[in-house]
Amino acid sequence: MSVWTDWWAQEHASREEAGLVRTLRPRGADDPTIDLAGNDYLGLARDPAVTRAAATAALQWGAGAGASRLVTGTLAVHEELEQTLARDLGQPAALVTSTGYHANLAVVAALADRGTRVVSDAHVHASLVDGVRLSRARLTIVPHGDVDAVACALRDAEHAGERALVLVESVYSVLGDAAPLVELAGLCERHGGLLVVDEAHGLGVHGPGLVARLGLAGLDHVVVTATLSKALGSQGGAVLGPAALREHLVNRGRAFVFDTGLAPASAAGALAALHEVRRRPDLAATVHRRVGELATALDVAAPAGAVLSVPMPSPHAAVAAQAAALDAGVRVGCFRPPSVPDGVSRLRVTASAGVADDDWSRALDVLVGVVGTFR
Repeated sequence: MSVWTDWWAQEHASREEAGLVRTLRPRGADDPTIDLAGNDYLGLARDPAVTRAAATAALQWGAGAGASRLVTGTLAVHEELEQTLARDLGQPAALVTSTGYHANLAVVAALADRGTRVVSDAHVHASLVDGVRLSRARLTIVPHGDVDAVACALRDAEHAGERALVLVESVYSVLGDAAPLVELAGLCERHGGLLVVDEAHGLGVHGPGLVARLGLAGLDHVVVTATLSKALGSQGGAVLGPAALREHLVNRGRAFVFDTGLAPASAAGALAALHEVRRRPDLAATVHRRVGELATALDVAAPAGAVLSVPMPSPHAAVAAQAAALDAGVRVGCFRPPSVPDGVSRLRVTASAGVADDDWSRALDVLVGVVGTFR
């Protein structure tokens, strides 16, 4: 065995002992399992209007954009999507990227450098964490949801003459709680900071997202990132904010500049999904009703978003409960360290509007039984 194969074997054994082995499980197109594990919150990934738009765009433009956006990869469908996103989310401008991960990498790495203080909530997504690492900025990690700690860090940055970037999510993916956006935006305005809000789990579930709902859209000191792969059921990401920010990212956002443009089918699918979000507010209402039903049935606090987090006593118990639910025909997710910021293993259950009523009722019964057994 080589040094590398020996190391891989040791790493696998360590993961196996800790109950943290992850595997890929291909899913068929006609899989009958009730899916409460994915991020298709509004059920738009298979919506006829969305899939028709995606298919038409693929036939019109081809399977891919063909180049980076700065070469020949900017298509008319990208421009239309960006204009629609900006309009619907109440922002001056938008820039579409190939994934939500790329959007967060691009905005943080392009705005922060060694002269910047990044103030990051302890629970932000890995893509924001990686953006900070690329930027080489000075980092202050504050306790989750701690407004006073953010205020203290911003005052320190102001005193040191540093530009300051505050990173949060509108709705956090693990615990499902909402960030105190109004308070944080006020702090950034007073201390010259820039608030970057990841709306991955807010867009669609809360209409145009919590930033717009709270009247914070269009402010010079608030920037939004988003993914098109959750409530919009497509693929891709976006950064929204002042036109000057968009121009800066086109020139300095490495995750945008050196990446192939978003596939036309994904862009057109997201565009059609945005239309459905505006046209059918009942989809978001269904998500909120169902997540409330889940929370009551499983005796946990209702989240601000579509994902319910159910604490389990150990990684092994979480994996066993997930397997038992799957055996009963219901697919749920599973959070285990290091994916969970507080180290507590959890079942991750999505309240999707795309699940038929009868299937939803059956899934509730299954989950009540499974959680009762393993928790």
